[in-house]
Amino acid sequence: MIDFSCGKFKMVTAGVVTTPAHTPIDERLEDIFDSLTEIIAETNPDVMSIEKLFFARNVTTAISVAEARGVAMLTGRKAGMPIAEYTPLQIKQTLTGYGKADKKQVQEMVRLNLGLKDVPKPDDCADALAAAITHAAMNRV
Repeated sequence: MIDFSCGKFKMVTAGVVTTPAHTPIDERLEDIFDSLTEIIAETNPDVMSIEKLFFARNVTTAISVAEARGVAMLTGRKAGMPIAEYTPLQIKQTLTGYGKADKKQVQEMVRLNLGLKDVPKPDDCADALAAAITHAAMNRV
């Protein structure tokens, strides 16, 4: 979660929701829902910014990511938040000025925009912050 005021970005909190491997998908999705519900209740964000899916190779991974993404979006919607979706191209272009930037370039821009000592880890955390920065930058919220 970030805050954007007076033209500056500030990280409020960041992390990832993880579920144990080999757990049935319905249990994993419930864990995601419960964790996000708790995070939203604690932090009270104004909007949920999420990356649109783009998968060209692994259909199995795409399906499981889509399911988790759907649960995340539903959780935000049930909490009364608007959902803002951005393509990877929009995120890369907003953060780096180049739509074909690599992951490391985007991560470094997340670090610089938020004034952090290190790039947020794991990669999913940096990706989520990049989507949040994109929303703030594109909407000047």
